[in-house]
Formats: sequence, structure tokens, C-alpha cells
Amino acid sequence: MQTIDLSSFTPFNFDKGASVFKQTLWYFVNVCFVRASWNPFMGIKIGLLRLFGAKTGKGLYIKNNVIVKFPWKLTIGDNVWLGENCWIDNLDYVTIGNNVCISQGALLLTGNHDYTKSSMPYRNAPIVIEDGVWIGAKTVVCSGVICHNHSILTVGSVATKDLEPYMIYQGNPAVAIRKRVITE
Repeated sequence: MQTIDLSSFTPFNFDKGASVFKQTLWYFVNVCFVRASWNPFMGIKIGLLRLFGAKTGKGLYIKNNVIVKFPWKLTIGDNVWLGENCWIDNLDYVTIGNNVCISQGALLLTGNHDYTKSSMPYRNAPIVIEDGVWIGAKTVVCSGVICHNHSILTVGSVATKDLEPYMIYQGNPAVAIRKRVITE
């Protein structure tokens, strides 16, 4: 029977998409200005995200304490809300469509570990959140998940598989509980 040996884990065995200098500079800019609770100015946060390579549309609303791992692996559409303490842990690419709400404390987690190998290397995959999606507070969207148009992930739920269009998901793992109906 094999055992786990984390001494052989290599933390840099994936494409970070930027030089060590850019990653280090982003770390300090992010801590001091973007995720900082003292900075309520969304324009500064958005400008810095763009300066470091994020593609953002118009109408981005970004609250305090939002964490973005690698802005150069982030695309955000128009009229998107990022709530307090949401964390975009994008070791791989994250694409967020138009008119999306990502609520407080949500975690978009593109990275995981391959537990079948003794060194537990990274097993990363992109996340896509299509138009009109609502990712509820304190939720987790796992690597490789597509949240299709107008789906909802309710408070505290964990999306381990794709969310179908116009469906509401709940639980851990999240399952469809009913159809989303938009009346106006």
C-alpha cells in the first residue's frame, strides 16, 4: 500500500502566467490596495486589477477584502458584483459573464490536489460563470465547474459539478432543487 509523501510536492508545477517579479509585485499591491479594507475606492481597485492583466467590463462593483490570486487569469464581464471577502483563487483561468453577483465569502477554487499520487500534485481546472448567475454567500465553486446562464448556487452550498441554466442549486454537494423563474 502506497503512502503520502508531501516532501516530494512541488508547489510551482503549474503555469502561473507571469514572472516571479510580477507575482511578487501583485502580492504587495493586492494586500496594500485591492483587498485592503481601508480602501473603499472601487476605481482604484479596478484600475490595479486591469494594470496587472485582468480583463474587466463596465459596471464592476468590488467590495472590500476581495482576494484575487492572479488577475492576469481573470476575465469579468459587465455589471458584475463581487461581495465582501469573496476569494477568486484562480490558479487556473476564471471567466465571469455579464450581470453576475458573487456574494460575500464565496470561494471560486480552481485548484485542487490529485490525492491518488503520493506527492499530491496540483490538479487545476478553469471555472466559467456565465451571464446572470448568482453565487450565494459562503459558497464554493470547485475547479472545472461551469455555472450556466442564470443558475443560482444558494448560501453555503458547494458546486462540484456544472450548474444547468435557470436552475437553483443547494447543498453539499449542490443539487438542483427547482427552476429559476424571472418575472420582470
